[in-house]
Amino acid sequence: MLRLREFFAAGVLMLGLFGAAGMAAAQTPDPRNWRQVDLENTLYVDTVHGRIVVELYPEIAPRHVERIKTLARAGFYDGLIFHRVIDDFMAQTGDPLGTGEGASTLPDLREEFRFRRGADMPFIEAATQGRARLGFYKTLPIESQPDSQMAVTADGRVASNALHCQGVVSMARASEPNSANSQFFIMRAPNSDLDKRYSIFGRVVWGMDAVMNLAVGNPPANPDRMLAVRVAADVPESERAPIFVLRTDGPRFRDLIDDTRDERGADFSVCDVEIPARVPRNENRDRRWWSIIPFIP
Repeated sequence: MLRLREFFAAGVLMLGLFGAAGMAAAQTPDPRNWRQVDLENTLYVDTVHGRIVVELYPEIAPRHVERIKTLARAGFYDGLIFHRVIDDFMAQTGDPLGTGEGASTLPDLREEFRFRRGADMPFIEAATQGRARLGFYKTLPIESQPDSQMAVTADGRVASNALHCQGVVSMARASEPNSANSQFFIMRAPNSDLDKRYSIFGRVVWGMDAVMNLAVGNPPANPDRMLAVRVAADVPESERAPIFVLRTDGPRFRDLIDDTRDERGADFSVCDVEIPARVPRNENRDRRWWSIIPFIP
């Protein structure tokens, strides 16, 4: 059986070898194993270190996703600094004051720490922790009751919550649970202490290098900024590209889990599973956009 890393490497090589005649075929990876992220629920965060692409999950945290998109479309986030960036923890932004004490003029949000998962949200189990089952919904690491419990619940759904693994994007708040407003943070390392205490609404699917290169400090001496934050659907086609991520409900994902477990051994965690992404090269795109995001060759 072709292992996931060999499969992915072969795909990258083929993209590089295809000439003009084969480019159309190379533009669309095998849909059994790859899915394109939805432009309406994708956030572009442009920084001097590159573009951070976040997949949003309105089915997990609808109020928080709506808030992020509303503020992005109003230009609220443009120019705001990453005012708190801590090694082995997270990078926080979204404060118009830049002090950690500011917020938008919109009302605070009710928490969305947990969600109800139904059969329409396939769960791919990767590990167990006591009675807990850990795995993935799309690219999001989650903890969930098993599908078998859906048959005995009133709504046909089961209790679930997302996990604060590296790349996960979550809403900052004050001590009161329903106090999230505009500030959010991107995990630079896993931290399970935050699970079921903060509302997760997305995950970085492209651009973690940019997240890890942000200036560190609380506050940083020379903080980085979000140059522009936009919903991908609003971005001109010349300034965006189709991003494909490995399907967690596809046949190749189990290979990725097995490979990662083999490498990590007894230390294996769902947070160790890094889900690959592809951006097909297209020579016709605006060259200025190439300076923002690197392409898989």
